[in-house]
Amino acid sequence: MLTSKQRAKLRTLANPLETILQVGKGGIGEQLVKQELIKMRVLETAPGFPREIAHALAEQTNAEVVQVIGTRFVLYRKNPKEPKIIL
Repeated sequence: MLTSKQRAKLRTLANPLETILQVGKGGIGEQLVKQELIKMRVLETAPGFPREIAHALAEQTNAEVVQVIGTRFVLYRKNPKEPKIIL
């Protein structure tokens, strides 16, 4: 579980990131997410709401939801071998 200070740091790091994945009408595929911090966008054609999709994807990838704003969300998953983000 992330603390509020850890979430704030991750939000700051995620702010300048470009959205690199989009969830559309096909839903969540079996794509492997290798980044520790990832910003995603849910399209209008997606089969659910952004918050639901963020939590479902976080559960499938053993990540944590950092924030959900509108159609965008940020996930964090610590890299056990070579962490690039130190919290």
